[in-house]
Amino acid sequence: MTQPAQQIDATLAALSDPVRRRVVELLSDRPRRPGELAEETGTSAPTLSKHLRVLRTSGLVTEEHPEHDARVRIYTLRSAPMKELRAWLDAAEQGWAQQLSAFARFIEEDQ
Repeated sequence: MTQPAQQIDATLAALSDPVRRRVVELLSDRPRRPGELAEETGTSAPTLSKHLRVLRTSGLVTEEHPEHDARVRIYTLRSAPMKELRAWLDAAEQGWAQQLSAFARFIEEDQ
């Protein structure tokens, strides 16, 4: 499997969970601390930690520490995996559209 395909698989696997999708939605507005994310998603800190680990491993989010306090973690959304997924979806959609157009031409010619 090629690297872009592996990234798309990792992105889709990470987004398969509703809590992780909600985290991505929240992070699309602005970076947040884990406590904020736990509160907004209605999950416990340990449960959210597991979800954040999956999102980090997939490359969808990054964890940063402010210079003033290394204990503080701030999560931000990375755009690259979503852009790769969007490009894959666009290519698939274009293929479907071409097939439908060819089918429509076939039906019209048959009549």
